[in-house]
Amino acid sequence: MRCINKKRIKYLSLLVTVSISCTGILSSCAWFDKKEDSYNIALSSVGSNSKINNFLGEDLCVTDEVNFGLEKVSSDSAEEAGVFNVSKKEVTYNQNIYKKLYPASTTKILTAYIILKNSNLNDVTTVSENAVKQGGDSSVCHLKAGDKVSIKTLLHGMMLESGNDAAIALAEYYSNSTTDFAKVMNKYAMKLGATHTHFVNPNGLPADNHYTTLYDMYLIFNAAIKLPEFKEIVSTKEYVASYINSSSKEVSQTWKNTNAYLKGTYPVPDGFNIIGGKTGTTNAAGHCLVLYSKNARNEDIISIVYGGKTKPDLYKFMTQILTEFGK
Repeated sequence: MRCINKKRIKYLSLLVTVSISCTGILSSCAWFDKKEDSYNIALSSVGSNSKINNFLGEDLCVTDEVNFGLEKVSSDSAEEAGVFNVSKKEVTYNQNIYKKLYPASTTKILTAYIILKNSNLNDVTTVSENAVKQGGDSSVCHLKAGDKVSIKTLLHGMMLESGNDAAIALAEYYSNSTTDFAKVMNKYAMKLGATHTHFVNPNGLPADNHYTTLYDMYLIFNAAIKLPEFKEIVSTKEYVASYINSSSKEVSQTWKNTNAYLKGTYPVPDGFNIIGGKTGTTNAAGHCLVLYSKNARNEDIISIVYGGKTKPDLYKFMTQILTEFGK
């Protein structure tokens, strides 16, 4: 769906007018400077308002706030869900995609995006004491303080094993502290148009003021899958990590993808090729999955589920919405 209501069209028209006015007075308008398609201003329309659509981001899937498609699937299996046909630029399923939510480990998608955009994957960083201080129930790569690990290896640990220790090590490598890295995350979120997102850590562990929306995560993930290295990492089923510990001895670990489709725990929906994505699970967020796949027509599909009641519910529901709205 690519239509929006008349009030929103008027609002968009006003924003376009303001932007044009700014352009006429200044070389650029700070309000729009380097922001890519904020959905506050990117929700677009067709027909007589096609110029607004072209101005605000014709490469995005857009829709209004009205839920649709819920009666065709077991929508009570999750709190929020959405299906986006990236190739057709259409939202084909909308279940609370603009609702504020807690993203859990899907936060790591933005962490990976920032690192991949700005870092040398062959760089080596030393894991800090802070990075390895994780709770007993925290998802980790079992890194130790003093380990010397490449950025490429840490990215695999964070995205496959969902290592919270790896996420912190990456943040400290990039910004020296997780606090400073969170500021970078929020700047990138805004740049990508994810204006209803605010992160305070790189791994998605429970924290006050750490939130997003499903549509914001679509915007972030849509940008990430444009990076070949990101697609390669999230599609990896198993990764053998080798690095040097604090005693200068080589350490080897095998990290497995938490995506149950790639693990073979749950069957892949008929007609789909699952490329990869990111899982997330906490008490606050429920069972979550951000997924990139291709349908039988080789169209790019992003499907997202947040707030799944159980892991089986999550994958059963993801299969339902892909089969019904992604084909």
